[in-house]
Amino acid sequence: MTSSTSLSRTLNDEELTHFGAEIDALRARTAADLGERDARYIRRVVKAVNYLEAGGRLVLMAGLFPPAFVLGTLMLGVSKIIENMEVGHNVIHGQYDWMGDPTLTGKTYEWDIAGTADSWRKTHNFRHHTYTNVHGMDDDIGYGLLRLFPEQKWSPFFLFQPLIAVIFALLFQWGVAIQDLRLGRYFKGKMTGKQLGEQFRPVGKKMRYQMLKDFVIFPLLAGPFFLPVLLGNMIANGMRNVWTYSIIFCGHFTTDVETFPRSIVKNETRGHWYARQIKGSSNLKGGRLLNLMSGNLSFQIEHHLFPDLPANRYAEIAPEVRDICARYGQHYNTGSFVRHFGQVIWRILRHALPSRPKALAPTGELVMDQS
Repeated sequence: MTSSTSLSRTLNDEELTHFGAEIDALRARTAADLGERDARYIRRVVKAVNYLEAGGRLVLMAGLFPPAFVLGTLMLGVSKIIENMEVGHNVIHGQYDWMGDPTLTGKTYEWDIAGTADSWRKTHNFRHHTYTNVHGMDDDIGYGLLRLFPEQKWSPFFLFQPLIAVIFALLFQWGVAIQDLRLGRYFKGKMTGKQLGEQFRPVGKKMRYQMLKDFVIFPLLAGPFFLPVLLGNMIANGMRNVWTYSIIFCGHFTTDVETFPRSIVKNETRGHWYARQIKGSSNLKGGRLLNLMSGNLSFQIEHHLFPDLPANRYAEIAPEVRDICARYGQHYNTGSFVRHFGQVIWRILRHALPSRPKALAPTGELVMDQS
């Protein structure tokens, strides 16, 4: 039983077995085909990131001139977005471990945001991808700040969530940085200050490094252009924060996504897990530029099915995933960025106010108020 009205047909055990086997076979065929073109792709992306960053920082040195400021900030912002989305996120998933390149190894890669990669491996790679959209197990449902589904308990605090959502988008990397600290446990007295301090130590170290790099060292290197470089770095980080927030929210909190109670993971088979990933994700329609800038999370469904396959393959395998879904009656949720982000905004506004589950439908499934 899911916590929302399902647009997908309920599969019996035999169907789920075959469904899972077809997706497993697709993964195996794709993994067997990985090779030089995939390695060449990610190395080209890394070079582009490095060139854009170097060029952006160089142009910002002349940031007193408005065209140079705009161009330098844009180049730096795009570099940060691609490093975060197409390189960092995907490398940390282990998508390129098979290459044996120490600079692209998932267990050791450290990315250019305030949060540590070690923390992300726990909160995202493990908790989110294992327990996608399961209430009480997937911390990404609202990130402890937002009420996005009616089964989340309402309190007056959520009346402020439209404003909180805007602040969270602007400061998204800092929210990611402290996510694994689980500050709620500290405020509820379930964690001592000493324990919190120990957990915060590596996070604090990474935060200091990022702040010194972007807001002290590079601005100081610019000498008389200190302020334009400082402002350019702040805007570039803000660009990445808002973009990353938007892509992630469009991939998980649109109208048709489903959430699940804890009980669903009990005795969950591979077929069940695949079905849950599909029901809990949303794709974005777009071209190659959107795919690159989103880290190919425009194919969020494929990413949740195959988080350790190189993301540049998602566009190729998406038609086959969609065909499998159609043959088994599973809803394949996709739409434009504008459409899906509008649904996210509506969800944030709607569930800032009290909302609750509706009564049981005649079929016995729980029908939730998703309006």
